[in-house]
Amino acid sequence: MTDNSKAPSRRTALKTLAGGAAAATLPLWARYTHAQTVEPIRIGFQVHRTGIGAAYGRWYDRTTQAAVRLINDAGGINGRPVEIVAEDDGTDPKRGAEVVEKFASQHNCDIAFGTLFSHVVIGSAPRAGELKLPYFVVSEGHHVASGMLNRYTLQPGITDVKSQVQAMAPFVTENLGKKVTLIFPDYAYGHDHRDFFSAAVEAQGGEVVAKLAIPPTETSFTKYFPKIPRDTEVIYHVMVGPAVLTFVKEMGEFFGGRGPELFGFIDSLEAIAIDSPGLEFLEGTNFWEGMPRHAQPDQSEYDKFYRAQVGLNERGASLSDPTDVSTYGHMFGCWETLYIVKKGMEAAGYRGPQDRAALIEAVEAMSTIPQSNEHPQGPKVFNGKTHQVFGQQHISRIENGNLIKVHTTSIEDTFYPDEVDYTKQPF
Repeated sequence: MTDNSKAPSRRTALKTLAGGAAAATLPLWARYTHAQTVEPIRIGFQVHRTGIGAAYGRWYDRTTQAAVRLINDAGGINGRPVEIVAEDDGTDPKRGAEVVEKFASQHNCDIAFGTLFSHVVIGSAPRAGELKLPYFVVSEGHHVASGMLNRYTLQPGITDVKSQVQAMAPFVTENLGKKVTLIFPDYAYGHDHRDFFSAAVEAQGGEVVAKLAIPPTETSFTKYFPKIPRDTEVIYHVMVGPAVLTFVKEMGEFFGGRGPELFGFIDSLEAIAIDSPGLEFLEGTNFWEGMPRHAQPDQSEYDKFYRAQVGLNERGASLSDPTDVSTYGHMFGCWETLYIVKKGMEAAGYRGPQDRAALIEAVEAMSTIPQSNEHPQGPKVFNGKTHQVFGQQHISRIENGNLIKVHTTSIEDTFYPDEVDYTKQPF
């Protein structure tokens, strides 16, 4: 990691808006009268409304709307209201690039934001770079920090797979077993797990005995389980998409509770209730969570605030429908990214597209990010060179149908050497 704290003061001095409570009491028109223009800041929201990412897209949308409501109630950004312009990319890379094009050429958006699935990010980011449109992704893939993208693409609100698995591999090898079989979706995000978790396990003296890649559109998984070697001690599973409940149920039916230890990324159960029928075999197994879905005994005031604003109960389900379970381990990234955009635009004195480079420079100058209502997941460190944020990770165990946090990594556990310096790339 590189310390960016000594960047020029013009890039680090954040302007302050009027207090949120006072601003919220003003008539809507009056909150923005001090701005040079009352034209809204238009944020192009690339959302997975359809396709395999639809469950995530719905909750990314709900979280985004809640954050924007709060930002506007507090006076917007630089005295201007924020407007979300949403386009469905179908969780498809080709459509993703087309959506980015629409944001720039048809909707006159200031930035693009929100993309989750890594193959869509990889398909969209080159076009964002060509259009010189800042592209703030909420993806977890290592594609940003690896250097394969461009200076216009940033991931400041959610950590990446390489940092996550590096921090958690010691827990797996020390507590569950050293012979591991990986089961992962066969696209970029799954490949990150395959490559980086394998390396992390081997660094801990463990061994990956099999790697099972599964098409992301697969609907039945029983045929894959006989391929798991008999000497497997731990199954590491990270499935995503609409068939994840089928996956975990079929895995339980196959092993009948007598198989290897299980360690899952919460992706395998995002938007699914932990106590759903057929998941009883998961009792006592462990999951990674970016942000604990079930409120913990040490729940922070920031987590309470965030849940209330998004409309969630203590189990991470909708207050209006307890059967509607959120993608809690990921969607905070939308909330936190929007507040990074706000701070960056304020630091840059952002007025319009002519200030896009200044916005990116302002975000690159950020470093330490304390936990707060704006960053409820936890404290973080942003690396301006790699355009990637780093933060704590959590491991939870399922006990009596509850996700109980049993381990939290340090931020330092997630650091790895820089692989790129985007700040040296010209705009």
